[in-house]
Formats: sequence, C-alpha cells, structure tokens
Amino acid sequence: MQFVIHAVDKPDSLSLRLSVREAHFAYLQKTGAVQLGGPFLDDQGNMCGSLMIMEAEDFAALQVWLADEPYTQAGLFQSVDIRQWKPTYNPIGAKL
Repeated sequence: MQFVIHAVDKPDSLSLRLSVREAHFAYLQKTGAVQLGGPFLDDQGNMCGSLMIMEAEDFAALQVWLADEPYTQAGLFQSVDIRQWKPTYNPIGAKL
C-alpha cells in the first residue's frame, strides 16, 4: 500500500529539525520505505514541515515506521496527516 504523509512542524522548531536531520536521512536510507519526500518551506524559505510518499504493508506498519522516525521521536511535528494513496499518472514516465 502507498501512503502520503503530510507533517507540519511545531512553530519555531527549525533548529530542532536541523539537529535531527542527519538521523532522519539515515533512517530513510535504512528502511527504504520512502519513495519521494521533501520539506515544505515557509515564506522565508525555511523548512517547516514534510511531505513523504511511502510504501508500507498496511496502516499499522506505517504507524510503527512513523513512531520510530527520528523527527517523530524528537517531537518535531505539530500535526501529521496520513492518507492512503494510489498513483495513477506520471507525465514523464520516469522514476522520480
């Protein structure tokens, strides 16, 4: 199953995000579950949230993955919205 995670950082938490970022990337590489991801940016160009498209066996497995994710463990997120997703269109037909 594929899911989209939309996470919003707590206010004034850029320094927390930056302090955990290396561990976040290491976790992404170790698990291999995220297919596409990146930060949202505020009006000043600072990171303020995350969007991740990922694959998991089911919603329960995704929740376990997210609970172990370094940003989550650090308490970075103000809110997290998870939606099951079905990709149906890729205009360039190439792996992103």
